[in-house]
Amino acid sequence: MKPKTTSLPPPTLQIIRDKATEHAFTGEYNTLDQAGTYLCRQCGLALFRSLTKFHSACGWPSFDQEIAGAVRQSPDADGRRVEIVCARCNAHLGHVFQGEGLTTKNIRHCVNSLSLDFVANLTVNDTEEAIFAAGCFWGVEYYFKKLAGVLKTEVGYTGGHTQQPTYNDICRGNTGHFEAIRILYDPTKISYEELTKYFFEIHNSTQSTGQGPDIGQQYQSVIFYYNETQKKIAQNLIEYLETGGLKIATKILPVSVFWHAEHEHQDYYFKTGKEPYCHRYIKIFK
Repeated sequence: MKPKTTSLPPPTLQIIRDKATEHAFTGEYNTLDQAGTYLCRQCGLALFRSLTKFHSACGWPSFDQEIAGAVRQSPDADGRRVEIVCARCNAHLGHVFQGEGLTTKNIRHCVNSLSLDFVANLTVNDTEEAIFAAGCFWGVEYYFKKLAGVLKTEVGYTGGHTQQPTYNDICRGNTGHFEAIRILYDPTKISYEELTKYFFEIHNSTQSTGQGPDIGQQYQSVIFYYNETQKKIAQNLIEYLETGGLKIATKILPVSVFWHAEHEHQDYYFKTGKEPYCHRYIKIFK
């Protein structure tokens, strides 16, 4: 998959593309102590394992070792610091410092949280991404989190014209955004085609007005594609379903900026112990 620049919000682009630095002690991963792997936010390549992360008190995630071949170093233009970037897509990560004596390896990769994704998996080496809309994103996430090969889910808003939309903005129905889910997955465990088939099996793709009792543009069915391969897979599956007699309402749109939804909407059903009211799994593909 090509770098995901088109889906990245401006604050993330300022870091990855424009080489800005997020404010100290504000990053999502600064104090995270969970076992797993840190990925490049732009292209999904595995960069660091949690076993190499340590608390440096500097205000940014710190690692004393990168995954071999995943990070490239180069001197800053002013010659004062050494920049680190993703070896595959050149996304700016931060800077590397040596000689501080903070660990036995005597090196600190100081990384911006916005340059990273985290997945609770210690062996993954590469990931790919999919974005779908299928009604209320609480229920969509509930089902995708059950799927083997899915490493991370994130609910949010995409496809509209409003910058930094909120849930209240979306509910008014005039932002053009859809409630959507961003999925990171291991392509060695599951394919994009399998993900997309599952997408059709957990919601009613023939309903054009929304999903179940949730009526409105924000609840419509959409597949957002990153490249022509994803687009063609979506088109082929819709053609297959329509050949079988279904009238599919699902739209196929290019990826646009994906805005992270508020904290209370992430993993909603797992936090509340409830179950989806407008989604259920029905197998429709052989």
